[in-house]
Amino acid sequence: MSLSTTTGFRLLPGRLSPEAQSELLEEVQARVETAPFVHQVTPGGKPMSVAMTSFGPLGWTTDAAGYRYEPRHPTTGEPWPDIPQVLLDLWSELADPLVPPDACLINFYNAEARMSLHQDRDEADLRFPVLSVSLGDTAVFRIGGTKRTDPTSSVKLSSGDVCLLAGEARLFHHGVDRILPGSSRLIPGGGRINLTLRRASPLT
Repeated sequence: MSLSTTTGFRLLPGRLSPEAQSELLEEVQARVETAPFVHQVTPGGKPMSVAMTSFGPLGWTTDAAGYRYEPRHPTTGEPWPDIPQVLLDLWSELADPLVPPDACLINFYNAEARMSLHQDRDEADLRFPVLSVSLGDTAVFRIGGTKRTDPTSSVKLSSGDVCLLAGEARLFHHGVDRILPGSSRLIPGGGRINLTLRRASPLT
């Protein structure tokens, strides 16, 4: 499997400067005060090792009722905080200048957290890409093809990297094999924050 841009996969190493990373982290931390990270539970009853929250009109949720997008935080019941402008600007530049994202998933990985291979297909219109921003410790990111049995490749995602899944790559299986502790000093205490922008709702 080739990770060439012809598939719709784009990796922009160091797209965010160290200063921009610090500023974005401050915005994330401020919003997490009102929308705290939660270890959500899969429909099968398994707690996720990754802690999650969301920004924007919609946030991704998983529980016994299934995977879906909801307008409110699962434990506080409050609306999700707004999406930071720097992320909206990245989406406009790299993903779609006309249709804004309405969901930003924030995943926090500690040294033990993983994310198994999966497809992002809970969104209403899969023509819109998924845009990912990495902060903190480096992740070993695994990406395959549209079939779960397709060959996979590993890519290291470092703090400040931006990754785009569009076109054919929009439905590529992907996940995080492991985190490399101590590879970044950005986040106090270590860990990785991944922010993924999506268009979850249908166009009206």
